[in-house]
Amino acid sequence: MASYITISFALLACTLCLMSDTSSAQLTHHFYSKSCPQVFEVVGSVVWAAVAREKRMGASLLRLHFHDSITALKSVVALGGPAWKVKLGRRDSKTASFSAANNGAIPPPTSSLDNLINTFRAVGLSANDMVALSGAHTIGKARCTNFRARVYNESNIDPLFAILRQSNCPLSIGSGDNNLAPLDVITRNHFDNHYYKNLIRHQGLLHSDQQVYSGGSTDSLVEQYSRNPISFNMDFASAIVKMGDIRPLTGANGEIRRNCRVVDS
Repeated sequence: MASYITISFALLACTLCLMSDTSSAQLTHHFYSKSCPQVFEVVGSVVWAAVAREKRMGASLLRLHFHDSITALKSVVALGGPAWKVKLGRRDSKTASFSAANNGAIPPPTSSLDNLINTFRAVGLSANDMVALSGAHTIGKARCTNFRARVYNESNIDPLFAILRQSNCPLSIGSGDNNLAPLDVITRNHFDNHYYKNLIRHQGLLHSDQQVYSGGSTDSLVEQYSRNPISFNMDFASAIVKMGDIRPLTGANGEIRRNCRVVDS
């Protein structure tokens, strides 16, 4: 209970200090240098405590990058991944739309390589950026509904890996749909380059994962990252900064929510 109270107070303090500086109309590394100079320490302490209790939390927070880039950075670092210079000042939307969130801007797990490349290119990210950012699947888990077809129907998959995943994902739709499996079968709770090693072994959990290494134009980069973790870390950090620059809300646009799940007004 004491640790929960400490984390709650830290989150409250962080929210208040972030709300105190709303004048700038662009992202900057020093957005909170005056209003909340210890923002990285405050957020870091909360994230480290959360990830220490539940490793999967690191993957969940990374996938909230567009909502809280401060938190995404600390989650990756807490699991052994690279650091990068975060641009601050991002604001939340005043509206929410389920249909807008599912309009194809985020490629589904059934995506082909061409679909992945084109979806990323549409927002100014290269094929190389896409391959680097796909490495975020070194942490986190996926539901059976998202990999059932791959482990039962596809041929470019390691047979033993397929059998392993079938054991927790029945063929019948509606049976075990919410069962989870790690995206990285080797180091599920550590941010590293094993995701790419898995792809070379045809142990990508999602169809879209294995498409990145399927005899196409991105194979050579996957092989490079599998051999060179420093190269992967550098390219991932660069790509996630570029991704963070995609149409952010700043200044008077949007709001800083008191509760991330609902708009303030």
